[in-house]
Order: sequence, then C-alpha cells, then structure tokens
Amino acid sequence: MKLIDKQHTQDPVRFGQMKFVEELTNTLGIPINRKRVQRLMRLMGIEGEYQKPRTTISAKNHKIYPYLLRDYAVLKPNEVWSTDITYIPMRHGYMYLTAIIDWYSRYVISWELSNTLETDFCSRALKRALNKNKPLIFNTDQGSQFTSNDFTSILANHDISISMDGKGRSLDNIFIERLWRTLKYENIYRHSYETVQELMESLRIYFNYYNRKRIHQSLNYNTPALVYFSY
Repeated sequence: MKLIDKQHTQDPVRFGQMKFVEELTNTLGIPINRKRVQRLMRLMGIEGEYQKPRTTISAKNHKIYPYLLRDYAVLKPNEVWSTDITYIPMRHGYMYLTAIIDWYSRYVISWELSNTLETDFCSRALKRALNKNKPLIFNTDQGSQFTSNDFTSILANHDISISMDGKGRSLDNIFIERLWRTLKYENIYRHSYETVQELMESLRIYFNYYNRKRIHQSLNYNTPALVYFSY
C-alpha cells in the first residue's frame, strides 16, 4: 500500500490497476495479481478508472453540485476554499488526512485525521475552519463525504456557494493535490510513524512550517500566512 501510494502520488494520471501490477511485479520484483491490487486500492480509496486518486467515493443518492470555478479569477483570500482526503501510510497501519486550503494564498486553514473514511472528520475540519473565517465558494470532489447532507448543510447554513469537480478532472482541485504531494515528499515518506499521536504532532509542526515559513514561487516567494493575513 505504501508503494502504491508513493507511485500514485508521483503519477496519479497514468497509473491504474494493471499498471500497478506491472510496476510492482516487473520493476520491483513483488509478485502480485490484479485482484489484490484492486482490493488494496479500494482500501486506500484510490480508483484506477479516474485520472486522480479518489480517496472519496461518490454516492448515487447524493446531490452533485456544478463546478463553479472554470475561468474564475481568484483575486484575494477567502474567495475560494477547497478540501480533499489523502491516505497516510504509517509503520503499522495507516490513517486518512483531510485539509482545507485557501486557493489564493495556499494557506492551510484546518486539517483532521481519521482511521476511517467516514464523513465526521471532514465535517469537523470544516467547522473548525468556519470558526476562523468563511469563503464565497467552497470546492470539493464528488466524494460521498463531501456530497453528504451533513457536510453540504454546513456550507448552506453559512451561505457559501458549493462547487464540485467533474469526475476525473484532476486540475479542478489542483492546489490541494499539490499540497498532498509536497506534504508526502517533504514529511510522510521521510518518516515511518509508529503512533497516531506521533503523526499528529509531526503534522502540526509541518503545517505550521508550510503556512508560516515555506515560501512559494507562485506567491512571489512569500509564505501562505503572509499572503493570507495581509488581507
């Protein structure tokens, strides 16, 4: 699962079930069949038929909202926030991480960990973020956690417009996809966390570094916090 996660983070478009079988068997010398890869990808929340890691699987009875951000120019913080979920490998087991990011500044407003893909931890992250501020538009993918009434009702009650990615459109939520890649290569893949408490403390330190000390070329070499709070 760690190898699949690392390969999918590196190349989320090209790798599906059969490509993973080929990579693991022929390149890395790990004998594995398609059914086992399929089962592990399902457990991780990755769907090979889409162009991006699908850590959130859609639910047919949930309302899907249109994507509102095509050709939309974001000019300041708190215009657009977005969220996603990613798989976090540990030495013995794994966790799931969700985060909410401001599109303009790349500032991580809140985050939560969970050992399941239930909606609760996504809702907790959203409530924590809304205790600090609120956006005009909130963008998600079409995962069941984000299309659930529990989640969308929080947004509706705060008069926030809801936007959802089209299936397979990895560029619709590109900023948080870049966050996951940065986090994993700068932190997660460099360590092998033993406990959830150890992982949580490391994530606190990393997100503080990411927000307040890590400069971004796209922000004219400023930090997300400096750009976010300058407004």
